[in-house]
Amino acid sequence: MPTDPPSPDTGPKFVFVTGGVMSGLGKGITAASTGRLLANAGFDVTAVKIDPYLNVDAGTMNPYQHGEVYVLKDGGEVDLDLGNYERFLDADMTFDQNITTGKLYKNVIEKERSGDYLGKTVQIIPHITDDIKRRVREAAAGHDVCLIEVGGTVGDIEGGPYYEAIRQFSHEEDDEDVLLAHVTLVPYSKNGEQKTKPTQHSVKELRSIGLQPDIVVGRCEDELDPETKEKIALFCDVPEDAVFSNPDVEDIYHVPLMVESEGLDEYVMDELGIAGRALPADDRTSQWRDLVTREQSGTVTIALVGKYALEDAYLSIHEALKHAGLEHGVEVEVLWVDAEEMANTHERRLREADAVVVPGGFGTRGTPEKIAAARYARENDVPFLGLCLGFQMAVVEYARNVLHLDGAHSTEIEEETSHPVIGLLPEQYDIEDLGGTMRLGAHETVIEPGTLAADLYGESCTERHRHRYEVNPEYIDRLEEAGLHFSGRANNRMEILELADHPFFFGTQFHPEFRSRPGRASPPFVGLLDAALDERDRHAIDEVEA
Repeated sequence: MPTDPPSPDTGPKFVFVTGGVMSGLGKGITAASTGRLLANAGFDVTAVKIDPYLNVDAGTMNPYQHGEVYVLKDGGEVDLDLGNYERFLDADMTFDQNITTGKLYKNVIEKERSGDYLGKTVQIIPHITDDIKRRVREAAAGHDVCLIEVGGTVGDIEGGPYYEAIRQFSHEEDDEDVLLAHVTLVPYSKNGEQKTKPTQHSVKELRSIGLQPDIVVGRCEDELDPETKEKIALFCDVPEDAVFSNPDVEDIYHVPLMVESEGLDEYVMDELGIAGRALPADDRTSQWRDLVTREQSGTVTIALVGKYALEDAYLSIHEALKHAGLEHGVEVEVLWVDAEEMANTHERRLREADAVVVPGGFGTRGTPEKIAAARYARENDVPFLGLCLGFQMAVVEYARNVLHLDGAHSTEIEEETSHPVIGLLPEQYDIEDLGGTMRLGAHETVIEPGTLAADLYGESCTERHRHRYEVNPEYIDRLEEAGLHFSGRANNRMEILELADHPFFFGTQFHPEFRSRPGRASPPFVGLLDAALDERDRHAIDEVEA
């Protein structure tokens, strides 16, 4: 905590982070990395992600649009950037910390219909902009610093109300309480020169709407040359020491180290007037640095069997595997297995892998191959982790090939299946709207003593869910009599499955990847790597003896 706690009348500080030139530059990672360092300095840091799209939430969006749908503890379905904030800040966020245009307009229109604005013309200014400012202030309440990332790039038509709200916000708050950081691209020309013109035009666009950045962060393959920083400072009207490099790094968890070496966190604290309250440098935790720079020996290969050929679609799984690797001191290599291509070119990747993960998903595409992957892992003693749909497909596979229930399936995939071992949750029968209506958020699972699940979690666990279907209660006894054990339950709902006579065969109806953190890896992922390492060592010994 800060050496000198803030006085009761000291409100939160606000750091707005905008982007220019192109999306996907790393605004969120830059902001989250700065937040990590501020937290190391003893401050209570939180974040808000603004997504200018008209969707109320990310729940109905295809992963190809924005990557995975990340689920918060309160059930909010949000953009994957909030997952990065949770991982970097090691904090649980809420749905109120994600602002979308759909959420804003829905709220304002509902208030208009109920008569809250009776007699007034409802407009973007002031009603939408006021709602933006209200949400930011409410999310920041009780914290020392709030980071607000505006999705998209300056000049996007849908971002207009947010930039106007920031302009008003800066006018309403004290100068030392608000900072505007602008992250922009600094590309190389063909002759190897760092070009500042895109940054100049981006800042010009920002200034045309009444916003002057306090900080410019240049994203480039390498650190910005001194001449480049000087030129950006001159033409963007910021001090030279307010121009920072954020070059490419091998791992996003090294970005806080780069930000720290550039002095961005110290500059932010000085500009916000909180440097005097920060912990002395020698007293700040080095846990993050120690963790992400820990020497790793060896590699574990994990086959990830999915249908979205996009890493961002399974970002939290990749990160959870990485966290488990950090804990074990090994590098994790993820072998992408395209479910639809598995029978042809990708099946060999299962044989090359030390373990198999079958992730969640929706719809029929790729499910036969996910079932086949579960069977391969079960029959060949390959460590296996099934998540949500992967858990359900493991149940289907077991019903078909061990209980010999021909045609067993999920009613989500085959509505008229003769053996509906996976069926719709009872509370979903009368639901018509698809947005925000699944079983979502954190729910507790009670774990049976003496099981693998108990070894990993203890007596219980609270993990995040996102599903409409569950194991059909009518088949539970038959499945368990045949050897498939449900070791974690929420009342009569099956949450965890495992096999006793297998190195590691584990499935969860929930998504443990959403609560995995650097330094606090998710138990099922740690268990998967434990088993993968044990099996690899065992095979190595067998080969030597042979």
